[in-house]
Amino acid sequence: MRTTLTIDDDLGRVLRETARHSGRSFKSVVNEVLRRGIAVGEKPAAPREPFRVESAPMGFAPGVDEFKLNQLVDELEVDRFLHKMRRDTSGS
Repeated sequence: MRTTLTIDDDLGRVLRETARHSGRSFKSVVNEVLRRGIAVGEKPAAPREPFRVESAPMGFAPGVDEFKLNQLVDELEVDRFLHKMRRDTSGS
């Protein structure tokens, strides 16, 4: 069978070197490598133990009131808005 095959440069280099060192044609080296690869096939990975993540309660740092976090977010948004407004008005 005749076909066109695009081979990565690094693989082509190794195949050409193998053909040159062995005294065989490039075609015969490519066919042999393909046959060996097909014969070996893909070996299944060895079974592993499942990865488990151990969780631990972390809580908030002392002094942080988790019930006021929304208030903190609101204050940060207001600060960011005011900073942007000052920058926009001073730049004009």
